Amino acid sequence: MDVSREVFYDETRIAIIPMGFCFPGHSKTKGDLPPRRECRATWHDQLFALLPNIATILAIGAYAQDYHFARLGRPLHNGTKRDELIVGWREFEKMRPRLIALPHPSWRNNG
Repeated sequence: MDVSREVFYDETRIAIIPMGFCFPGHSKTKGDLPPRRECRATWHDQLFALLPNIATILAIGAYAQDYHFARLGRPLHNGTKRDELIVGWREFEKMRPRLIALPHPSWRNNG
């Protein structure tokens, strides 16, 4: 991100906002369940309405990408491949706020 440690940890400049605001629990195979929809519906729209001056969003994982691209008027199609979205980041560089799609650091993505 090319920011100093001081900037990164300054909560007036950088926010880490999870999709669910709560731990959704584990699946039968012990993986994390997806973020709960009611958490996003309850908090995200209101929160982002209060933060009008966001310069850059790092959308980490499919749930964040689907939400933010739709919220910013660029909904993703059902056939969107995540790796193409991540590799094609320059296509979205001129969006405001700038939206950068990143893979989720899940164990499923690191194999």
